[in-house]
Amino acid sequence: MKLLFSEVRPNHADYVYPYAIWALPEAHETPADLLAAGFLPSNHALERFYLCRQLRVDLRKFAPSSENRRVLRKGEGIAATLVPRAEFEFTAARRDFCLAYTREKIPGMTPERLASLFANPVTTHVVVFREADGRELGYVTLYHEPGRMAFYYYAFYDLAAPRPNLGIFMMTWTVRMLAESGCTHAYLGTCYSAAALYKTQFAGGEFFNGCGWSASLEELKHLLHRQDDAAARGHLLESAAYREAFLPEGLAAAAARSRFAGR
Repeated sequence: MKLLFSEVRPNHADYVYPYAIWALPEAHETPADLLAAGFLPSNHALERFYLCRQLRVDLRKFAPSSENRRVLRKGEGIAATLVPRAEFEFTAARRDFCLAYTREKIPGMTPERLASLFANPVTTHVVVFREADGRELGYVTLYHEPGRMAFYYYAFYDLAAPRPNLGIFMMTWTVRMLAESGCTHAYLGTCYSAAALYKTQFAGGEFFNGCGWSASLEELKHLLHRQDDAAARGHLLESAAYREAFLPEGLAAAAARSRFAGR
């Protein structure tokens, strides 16, 4: 991959001059390579990716917990099918279904962006969830490299359905399906608020901390607390409390684990 560094607002008082880090894939790479390095897609054509605090599940370590099984039981009777995008007809009815969800849950999603989602390489498959009578309850868009990984991108579901926890059921079902299919990783998006911690309920969960992938939920919660702490100053790696708790081996050892080699 080739990296670009896009400046964002500096903080002169604290000598913080940050960059957003973008990656452009090279000819020998697939999106799976960039996600494994901590990047997520920043456009639907998969031409550009951005480095972020994202979550994934190492599916080789996954087994349904008692909570996962409880969620799956609540969805008994729901059928789910993994459909290649080329076989998923994005009809006007399905468009309206998704837009009804976005009006409540994703207000920044325009009809044009929704159509782009279902028409571009970022969606290779759609998981379709149905009631026993055939009524469609929801969709999950995936970027999927079978046998290797999948990126769980957007979920749309019927907010009025008399099914408790339908959204987390859809995620849990999909994670289990990917594990059973032989995939090694399921990528679940970012975690920049406590509201996103529901994604950490899967055995094998880990997050990208800037140095690599960490399985420490304590570390993730530390980062969430720090980002909301008005008294926190400087970069994370300048924090003695963080280094002592989560990088006791030192910065040189953390750098040795890095996927990125300076030139």
